[in-house]
Amino acid sequence: MESEQLFHRGYYRNSYNSITSASSDEELLDGAGVIMDFQTSEDDNLLDGDASIGTHYTMTNGGSINSSTHLLDLLDEPIPGVGTYDDFHTIDWVREKCKDRERHRRVLEINNSTWKIVFVGWALAGLIDIAADWMTDLKEGICLSALWFNHEQCCWGSNETTFEERDKCPQWKTWAELIIGQAEGPGSYIMNYIMYIFWALSFAFLAVSLVKVFAPYACGSGIPEIKTILSGFIIRGYLGKWTLMIKTITLVLAVASGLSLGKEGPLVHVACCCGNIFSYLFPKYSTNEAKKREVLSAASAAGVSVAFGAPIGGVLFSLEEVSYYFPLKTLWRSFFAALVAAFVLRSINPFGNSRLVLFYVEYHTPWYLFELLPFILLGVFGGLWGAFFIRANIAWCRRRKSTKFGKYPVLEVIIVAAITAVIAFPNPYTRLNTSELIKELFTDCGPLESSSLCDYRNDMNASKIVDDIPDRPAGTGVYSAIWQLCLALIFKIIMTVFTFGIKVPSGLFIPSMAIGAIAGRIVGIAVEQLAYYHHDWFIFKEWCEVGADCITPGLYAMVGAAACLGGVTRMTVSLVVIVFELTGGLEYIVPLMAAVMTSKWVGDAFGREGIYEAHIRLNGYPFLDAKEEFTHTTLAADVMRPRRSDPPLAVLTQDNMTVEDIENLINETSYNGFPVIMSKESQRLVGFALRRDLTIAIESARKKQEGIVGSSRVCFAQHTPSLPAESPRPLKLRSILDMSPFTVTDHTPMEIVVDIFRKLGLRQCLVTHNGIVLGIITKKNILEHLEQLKQHVEPLAPPWHYNKKRYPPSYGPDGKPRPRFNNVQLKPIAEEREETEEEVHLLNSTTL
Repeated sequence: MESEQLFHRGYYRNSYNSITSASSDEELLDGAGVIMDFQTSEDDNLLDGDASIGTHYTMTNGGSINSSTHLLDLLDEPIPGVGTYDDFHTIDWVREKCKDRERHRRVLEINNSTWKIVFVGWALAGLIDIAADWMTDLKEGICLSALWFNHEQCCWGSNETTFEERDKCPQWKTWAELIIGQAEGPGSYIMNYIMYIFWALSFAFLAVSLVKVFAPYACGSGIPEIKTILSGFIIRGYLGKWTLMIKTITLVLAVASGLSLGKEGPLVHVACCCGNIFSYLFPKYSTNEAKKREVLSAASAAGVSVAFGAPIGGVLFSLEEVSYYFPLKTLWRSFFAALVAAFVLRSINPFGNSRLVLFYVEYHTPWYLFELLPFILLGVFGGLWGAFFIRANIAWCRRRKSTKFGKYPVLEVIIVAAITAVIAFPNPYTRLNTSELIKELFTDCGPLESSSLCDYRNDMNASKIVDDIPDRPAGTGVYSAIWQLCLALIFKIIMTVFTFGIKVPSGLFIPSMAIGAIAGRIVGIAVEQLAYYHHDWFIFKEWCEVGADCITPGLYAMVGAAACLGGVTRMTVSLVVIVFELTGGLEYIVPLMAAVMTSKWVGDAFGREGIYEAHIRLNGYPFLDAKEEFTHTTLAADVMRPRRSDPPLAVLTQDNMTVEDIENLINETSYNGFPVIMSKESQRLVGFALRRDLTIAIESARKKQEGIVGSSRVCFAQHTPSLPAESPRPLKLRSILDMSPFTVTDHTPMEIVVDIFRKLGLRQCLVTHNGIVLGIITKKNILEHLEQLKQHVEPLAPPWHYNKKRYPPSYGPDGKPRPRFNNVQLKPIAEEREETEEEVHLLNSTTL
């Protein structure tokens, strides 16, 4: 028999048991540390609803012949559920694209206005900004004249404010004034301290309680999960209405509690929830998972647009960091969505400055060439901070998952919030809202600035005045502010490590930018004072004359913020665009580019993963990162399933099995699909049938067709074979068969296989030899293989410099030569042993 010949050549077909027994990607998923409920809920239809599929679709496999097959029913009627996906499964991008092409053939005119309506949800961002500012100021006091005003708005209309104390007005009352009637003194300070901690703990407790009870998916930033979903994974309920509602509310509470987190990352999740919900208004997107992900790509761009007021940066962020599949038409649709989002945000004016950008700056001096050195040093700091944060945060999150501490998320949030509030209140820079802190650090010292960072001594002996305010010696306020900023820097670094990943909505953009802005401002003041006192040095002599304004500390804060954010996320182009859109500092794009690239290079020296990729790997999401390079020399035969210790490969024959046989096979196994072969004798590949489609088609046939019983013959062929007259009615299932599954030979290098999976978004790929099925490679198998290579497990193939040919090692660990045929290793390294005569007999007699 041909199967016996193949065995003696070194091939043996066992079962492709995907990670012992799991057919879905469920075992790879840890749900970001939350307890997952796999039962159906109201949100189940929001990401993976039932779809009515078209009547034909076409799939091609490289150079293979195109084949048109019915995707639907035996009676040419749609079967509800066929072509859809279970929860925690990966979609088939190729099939979804084929479905969309078939839809274009059947529909003459398509309404493609789905992406236009998504902007309705963008108003949530403005409301979140307004509510977060009000609740943040609520920790310190309240406006008696208008309870809905924050501190700044309360004092706008007051005529009793002074230039030095512009934030004090009779309308705004601190809690000490309301409770004990004292505005100054130790008693007032203690009362305000207590109320600050009380409100911080109250907001944090309410936020974590809402997340735990109503929407566990609302925790975290959401960007790792959004990246996984956009790569083709199904997580039902993650973009549902309950997640949207709870995340919107708890995001305001988490930011107002004073925790070291931001709202910009979660706004991407909120925007994607809006885009997903609106996509169900249009069948073009609701019935096609690939098209739906185009809407989500545009939604993520709009989320960044409203978070920072950076529409172009939002589009580039979606392209560079989030999206897995980004066709050209999605680019301009994302641009339009970001434009509409920015327009709605500008109409709401949540920042109160009549500007679109969050941190508008206006510097009066250009940057000089010698400043590239401190800018690069800030880039080095950003890269070191990013590498430290990723390792420390992942280590803490891993410990949280592996210890009992992770079972008490409410207690963890309360402890972190209490420590944050107790330490933050005495320091004015940590007590300040993080966005306000960054804004103050970015601001240049002008004649109207009363901050202690601008407490310079006026130098009356300057020989030349270039600008209105030249470089001056620092006063006592500046030195005091530097010490406070150093303490704030240490505090932010430590608390951000422990805060990111707790069970409340938590973003990383603003905390990382705050750390970089603090470091940059300190460096900027140091360089400014150095240039003032040593203006005769050769590096300052050409640009920094006496009385000239040549150093802008706020610019250093802006560059440091970009460097630290780049070190954590490893973004480059999109980050530079976001920052100069965020600040309006287009003139300073070169310093930003230098710092961001330096931070990426330094960070990559310690590890190429950004924080989002690290959390994806920590949670076990099935995500193939397109940025990673596969440099190993293994073959498809080394990775495919079955292995020798696995059960036989579960296959279907095209016309020799009954309904009962297929149902037993489905019940006894948990595989996602089954290869269909001509017969057990020839074992030639015919196609591939998905488990879900088989189950739905058989159930539908039992209900709608008479005469379908357990002994009915199942036929995947085009023509039904002749049967005896007394035989029950056959069941034709050719309509659900994929006639052109993607196949590779056993000699195909794994670098090509990985590239195919990345670019085509495959779920599985069959491995054949001369048309005979040897095994299967799934996305999960590739992820396992990559993880083994990362953990420095002995590879199945030598390094590239060992031999130009792709041969496995010649000798095993015991020093004996390895048996081989046609360069294919007969046995895995870990399973080398001599077979007994009984095993050889069993292997030789095994058939498909």
